Amino acid sequence: MRELLEAVADGSLSPAQAEAELRGYVVGEAGRFDAARDQRRGIPEAIFAEGKSAEQVAALAETALETTGRALLTRLSDSQYDALESHLDTAVPDATIDRWSGTVRVTAPDYEQPSLDATVGIATGGTVDGPVADEAAAVCLDAGATVDRVDDIGVAALSRTLDQLERLREADVLIVAAGREGALPTVVAGLVDTPVIGVPVSSGYGHASDGEAALDGMLQSCTVLSVVNIDAGFVAGSQATLIARAIAAARE
Repeated sequence: MRELLEAVADGSLSPAQAEAELRGYVVGEAGRFDAARDQRRGIPEAIFAEGKSAEQVAALAETALETTGRALLTRLSDSQYDALESHLDTAVPDATIDRWSGTVRVTAPDYEQPSLDATVGIATGGTVDGPVADEAAAVCLDAGATVDRVDDIGVAALSRTLDQLERLREADVLIVAAGREGALPTVVAGLVDTPVIGVPVSSGYGHASDGEAALDGMLQSCTVLSVVNIDAGFVAGSQATLIARAIAAARE
């Protein structure tokens, strides 16, 4: 405790950093940020931008950078991203911003990127499934895993899937995102010996076009796979990261 107080007094530790050390979270005008989640759970808190104002998103991102060295944000609109970029130009001018559709990762200049000796394969049924896969990929890349991404291999033309089979088999864990009837994860899971995480996507049209048909299909899979919620790319990426961490630890 005394060391923390002395560090705040001499300026080597900010009040937010000290609060994160003491409580595990930081309280700001935009809400509470769980700065200790990465150490406690192995997965950082992501800032879910949907439903938040641009100011709230920017404030939480700044808090995340100050306390953990990076910020992971999901479901950002273009206007939220523009506001975030403008805010960081002043607040953290040397920060690095990486963007994948609606997912953004920001790192402070002194942030040390971790590395995992594990590969996460990510496959999509079609291009429309890309933003959900982007969200999953961002989580895995943040953890330091190698990501091998292959898109548009849906079962409407099974040859597209089989053409990539050897590549899929090389991954330590697979995330497979698909809409419509959600058949791709079931097919892939029947052909590989690695864990498969299925992500139903709210793409397509017609009956249950909001992703429910894909979710039902994956839950009813006759091959063994795990299934996350509709469009839950972050959850899939988090699950894959935990598996990748275990594999990397075993290799060490």
